Amino acid sequence: MTNDHIAQGAAMMLLRRHGDQAPVKVAERIGELAVEADWDGLAFWKLIASKMDQILQTGSVQ
Repeated sequence: MTNDHIAQGAAMMLLRRHGDQAPVKVAERIGELAVEADWDGLAFWKLIASKMDQILQTGSVQ
């Protein structure tokens, strides 16, 4: 499984769990990782944010 697949699954799970608040949860986590200088984690959560944006734009939340 690739990071893209994992990020896609994480984005879907977050949207199902948090609904409209999911983008806020992702933004909060990105902020935490930036403060911690966790660059690998930050890059992955930015990938999740990108996948979430794609899902929201296409309206394909299941």
